Amino acid sequence: MSFGQMKISFLGTAGSKPTPERNPSCIAISYGRDVILFDCGEGCQKQMLRKVRQSRIRRVFISHFHGDHYLGLPGLMMTMSLNGRTDPIEIYGPKGTLEFIKAMLMSGYMDISYDVKVKELSSDKLQFNGYSIQSFPVDHGVPSLGFIFLEDPKRGSFDTRKARELGIEGEMFSKLENEGELILDGKTIKLEDVTQNRKKGRRVTYSGDTRPIDFPMETKGSDILIHEATFLNDEERGDTYHSTVGEACEAATHIGAKTLILTHINSRYNDIEIMERAKDRFDNVMVAEDLMEIEL
Repeated sequence: MSFGQMKISFLGTAGSKPTPERNPSCIAISYGRDVILFDCGEGCQKQMLRKVRQSRIRRVFISHFHGDHYLGLPGLMMTMSLNGRTDPIEIYGPKGTLEFIKAMLMSGYMDISYDVKVKELSSDKLQFNGYSIQSFPVDHGVPSLGFIFLEDPKRGSFDTRKARELGIEGEMFSKLENEGELILDGKTIKLEDVTQNRKKGRRVTYSGDTRPIDFPMETKGSDILIHEATFLNDEERGDTYHSTVGEACEAATHIGAKTLILTHINSRYNDIEIMERAKDRFDNVMVAEDLMEIEL
């Protein structure tokens, strides 16, 4: 798959409580014909009417089962059914997801018209068409995950001269392209060893709700880190399992993110206060707003 348009739509950016300007957490990544949701807070489907085609939602990744991160899911699924959806939907989340989704589907006369596929994750990597999603545990007091959207790299063209110097010829080229590596005379030759103009895929990391953690290696060099910033300082945070603005900035610096987007905004703060705290800690930072879109 060649690199195409990729868009991040912020459908909900509030902390635990909605405000007149912010809905609970929901982020959509549109890639090719797929839309992937990260969390699905209340009111998300109304936001989608302006930004996202529900029929293209293929997968929903729930970071954890606090109400502000998943209670929009039942209404969304019922609307999809009313709209005649027949394509299956995939729902992923941490330990307990199977039980919670089963209970949700039995909580009323849902009458869902399509298959619902549910899978629990921990540290997993799922491959799809042109991209993968990697999950990783975070620290939020209940089973919780962060997620990385990893676009497949563009392979580039064969360096024919170098390949022939290594003894690759004939059908070996297609084998190497399809399998990513081959063994020749006891030596492993990888595809990247004999390709040129190889382009790294885009990478977006979503922290979910969490106290500061050591992010996995796969987050390094993320084009965008979307990180919760529920509090301005440690005193206000207390013993809750959330991060401060400064800690989100530290995380972005640690993983070498190009852009930091702060979300899960506490209703007690305004954007100016948050930016004042963030601007001297990380160069390229912004505060997410509902219905904001970023194209990569």
